[in-house]
Amino acid sequence: MHKKFIGTGVAIVTPFHKYGTIDFNSLGKVIEHVITQGVNYIVALGTTGESVTLTADEKVAVIDYVIENVDKRVPVVIGMGGNKTQEVVNFIKSVSFDGIDAILSVSPYYNKPQQRGLYRHYENIAAACPVPVILYNVPGRTSSNISAETVLKLSKNIDNIIGIKEASGDLTQCMEIIKNKPEDFLVISGDDLLTLPIIAIGGNGVISVVANAFPKEFSEMVTAAIRGDFKSARERHYKLTEIINALFADGNPAGIKAALDILGHCSNNLRLPLVKVNKSVYNQLKTLIQEFIS
Repeated sequence: MHKKFIGTGVAIVTPFHKYGTIDFNSLGKVIEHVITQGVNYIVALGTTGESVTLTADEKVAVIDYVIENVDKRVPVVIGMGGNKTQEVVNFIKSVSFDGIDAILSVSPYYNKPQQRGLYRHYENIAAACPVPVILYNVPGRTSSNISAETVLKLSKNIDNIIGIKEASGDLTQCMEIIKNKPEDFLVISGDDLLTLPIIAIGGNGVISVVANAFPKEFSEMVTAAIRGDFKSARERHYKLTEIINALFADGNPAGIKAALDILGHCSNNLRLPLVKVNKSVYNQLKTLIQEFIS
């Protein structure tokens, strides 16, 4: 089970039509693009998928569409998290898990819970969930860090918590987790630019944003790093760093949606309160992408 999530996962976007409805046709195109270009698994309804702007019914529709279109070609991870523990548990209990290989559950945002509260939050989610749970630590969005101590306690005490997507940007914290975790507990980068160093210190891969646009190139970098070919991995890493920086210059997923629009995979539409990147960032991305693919 754990090996399913080693390598490159991609947090796919949720494409929208101009007036805000979900563009399922473009979602299908993105799914085909990332699978045929070599990603190891797909994550839907994450941060990049603008999950917090979707209704419960829309989330179920996206889940059903992703499962049908992936058609078991790669594992599927679904984002199921939030800052109301019981609401997350209720949603988990309401969903069919046929075709879902794991869930990615973001740490509660806004509430700023204590570590004891974070532990109990995930304890309840894991107890309700029929598939493995991957923790998601992203303090820049939640204003609450899951400490290494709490992660290790969860990893050792709860069997179906199998890994963490670490997006704290704190390599010291990542090293503490990697040094002391159970052998099969996964540490997955949540930051494209830190993927190479996290793998170098013992991490297991990435849940990526840039892989929506460049799945083949980023997957090759991750694969090279995991097999210990850091010379090749560094070369691939540095070819993408300017594009990755530009993707986040005006916020995620605005940057990756602009890139996908430039590449012709989906329209550049977001749901409020998110808006498109500004014109200078779009033009910068266009120039960088044209140089990269030429």
